[in-house]
Amino acid sequence: MTQKSSGLMRMCSFLLSVILFLPREMTSSVLTVNGKTESHILNTQLGSEESLRCAVQNHTGDEGLLWFREGGTVDLKSENKINSSAVCVTSISEDDNGVTFTCKLQRDQSVSISVVLNVSFPPLLSGNDYQTVEEGSAVKLVCNVKSNPQARMMWHRNGSILTLEKNHHQVQQTSESLQLSITKVKKSDNGTYSCFAHSPLDIKTKDFHLFVKVLHKG
Repeated sequence: MTQKSSGLMRMCSFLLSVILFLPREMTSSVLTVNGKTESHILNTQLGSEESLRCAVQNHTGDEGLLWFREGGTVDLKSENKINSSAVCVTSISEDDNGVTFTCKLQRDQSVSISVVLNVSFPPLLSGNDYQTVEEGSAVKLVCNVKSNPQARMMWHRNGSILTLEKNHHQVQQTSESLQLSITKVKKSDNGTYSCFAHSPLDIKTKDFHLFVKVLHKG
């Protein structure tokens, strides 16, 4: 029993010395952005400004930091790189929606934290305002939309909700557009088609003018 006990004591003593002499760099550093320890979504609005401050927690020495916007590096001044680093996103636009900012530890880039911008904005509509088409041919009206939150879309014609005719009209909606396809265009299809976008922030509309060219036989 005495031999076993002394063997265990020697093993414990050895393990303790290993733990005591672990390199300081192996201490696990944690990153935070604006005080949060996990990657998160930041809700914001058009025209606003957001400051993202990344800080190293549990560090035993100076730690360098890197910032990335999507895949590209963000230029930082030398005094804005050690232990704490901030980036400012100004004049936020709809193009910033969904953009990811990531802060990484310079010596170990697997240690990182990300922030995704969620920019709220009313619907923005675009498309070809005027189209002329020959009677009997096909045409497609495309209403492009950008909106966050996503808008509910609908077609109107000459001031009323468009009545869809089977085998004549086809409507297709994606997150980026509302499309109206008309096969075998008739003279009666001539008119103004309006694309309506309903969002909790606003209701927007855009007009599309369709001119049907009637072919005179003989």
